Amino acid sequence: MSETSFSDPQKKCNMAHSNVWFSRPRTYGKGSRQCRVCAHQAGLIRKWGLDICRQCFRERCKAIGFTKSN
Repeated sequence: MSETSFSDPQKKCNMAHSNVWFSRPRTYGKGSRQCRVCAHQAGLIRKWGLDICRQCFRERCKAIGFTKSN
């Protein structure tokens, strides 16, 4: 019997999940932006170049200089 190359357990597959999962560059869209404090990608406040998620904004709003108005 002849052995096939894919039956060899020593060879690694190039299409493994870890190699393909984040393989393309994220240059635009939601996946390209993250919070500058905690690296979270959802709930970003991008106005005025803040790029902070809403949770981090609530923690640091007074230090940044924002006040709550009624």
